[in-house]
Amino acid sequence: MISSEKPCVRVGTSGWNYRHWKEVFYPKGLSSRKWLEFYATHFNTVEVNATFYRTLPEKTFAGWYDRTPEGFLWSVKAPRKITHHLRLENAASLCKEFLNSLSPLREKLGPILFQLPPGLKYTPEKHRTFLELISRIPLAVIEPRNNTWFEDAVLEELKSHRIALCISHSGGRFPYLETITSNFAYLRLHGPKRLYASEYSLKDLEAWAGKIRAWNVPSFVYFNNDFNGYAVKNALQLLEILQQI
Repeated sequence: MISSEKPCVRVGTSGWNYRHWKEVFYPKGLSSRKWLEFYATHFNTVEVNATFYRTLPEKTFAGWYDRTPEGFLWSVKAPRKITHHLRLENAASLCKEFLNSLSPLREKLGPILFQLPPGLKYTPEKHRTFLELISRIPLAVIEPRNNTWFEDAVLEELKSHRIALCISHSGGRFPYLETITSNFAYLRLHGPKRLYASEYSLKDLEAWAGKIRAWNVPSFVYFNNDFNGYAVKNALQLLEILQQI
C-alpha cells in the first residue's frame, strides 16, 4: 500500500534572539532569558547564525538542548573560518573540531549549513575533497553564492554525496536555483524585495507551500527577513498554509 503521509516540513526562523522582536513576537514583560522557550512553543526548529561568526562553548549547546522540547531540531551554520578564510581547503581539522563542539545537541542536531562567499568559484581539484569530507555529515547543506556551483557537473557531485543545495531566495541578490540534490530540502527565505527587510505576501507563501509539497521530501524552511518581525509572521503563515494542503 502506498502511504499518503506527507513528508515532514519544519518551518522556523534564522535566529530568534532579536531585540526588535520584543512586543512584536515576544510578549511585553517576558524576560529575554525565556525567549527561546517561548519561540519553541511556536516552532520546532531554528537556524543558528552565531556559530558562523564565533566559537561557542559546549555548555551553550547543552543549555539549548535542555531548554527546548523533545523533537526540536537545531540547524547550525558552519564557521566562516572554514568557508571564507580557508575557502574549504585543508578544512578537515576545523570541521571535526566544530562538529565535536555540537555534540551536546545530541539528537536535536539537524542540518549543518555551509554558506560560501560570493567570490568562491567551484574548482574540482580544490573542492571535491571538501564535498567528500562533509558527505559524512548526515544532513549537510551548501549555500553557494557563485553561479559556478550550479553547473550540471557540480550538481551531480552534490547528488552523489547526498549534500543538499540550499535553495536561497533573496529577490535576485544571491544566485538562485531550485533543485533537490539530497533526500531532504533546505530553503532559506531572505526577503522578496529588500534583503532581510521585506515581507512575503500570502500569495508568495502559497506558491512556496505548493513547491515544498511538490518536492515531496522532508524539508527545512527558514525565514531570514527578521526586520520588523516579518520572519516570525511569515513562518507562522506558511505553517498554517501547509496544514491546509
